[in-house]
Amino acid sequence: MGLGRTSCSWLLAALATIACVCTAKPCAAHGSVTPDADLCIIRIGFFRAHFKVYLPESHGHKDFCEDLPGIGNSIFVMEYEHDGLGAVPIDFRIIKNVTGQGRFTNLDHVTQLGDLADITVLHHPAAIQRDVFTTAHSFDAPGEFVGIVTVDRPDGNGVYTAIFPFEAGFTGPGYWPWVIAALIFLQINYLWMSGRLTRSKSPDGATATLAERSDRG
Repeated sequence: MGLGRTSCSWLLAALATIACVCTAKPCAAHGSVTPDADLCIIRIGFFRAHFKVYLPESHGHKDFCEDLPGIGNSIFVMEYEHDGLGAVPIDFRIIKNVTGQGRFTNLDHVTQLGDLADITVLHHPAAIQRDVFTTAHSFDAPGEFVGIVTVDRPDGNGVYTAIFPFEAGFTGPGYWPWVIAALIFLQINYLWMSGRLTRSKSPDGATATLAERSDRG
């Protein structure tokens, strides 16, 4: 009876863990884009904006924080938190990520590439967009990319640059590895708690049992 309650408790704990994993949102930061509660924030120098990407043809109004589960037409949106962004030209570029650094790509890695023309898949030349910045691009194949956002510094001394590495057409392994791991854990736990795992690995115990039977005889 106690064994049943224990096994049930382990089962409930494992199911709760799986539920937490499956409902949790990714929280890793990609370059200049970081999660903030339910929003993604892009930081360009001291400027901040809410950042989101849409895949209208495949995911409707659902927005994504960088990594895109599909390809095709996409819409990149920045909703300004700082009024100053609506008064400065914003240059927006997406390049193929050939740095070899994946999601750890930073500005230094991009700078070392030199001329970006040959690896640019989208370039929205510097322009002023009031209140909200939007630009669109159609990804024709899955891959790794880097977004680059550049604005002039208000004091005229250079520019602020933000980058964010991301993947398009990325689905990942999903939650199945967690589910399989939980099921394996439950099976091992059951064998251990029931004593089957212990007995199967205890030849001495088997010998003792045989000896006891001999004594009785």
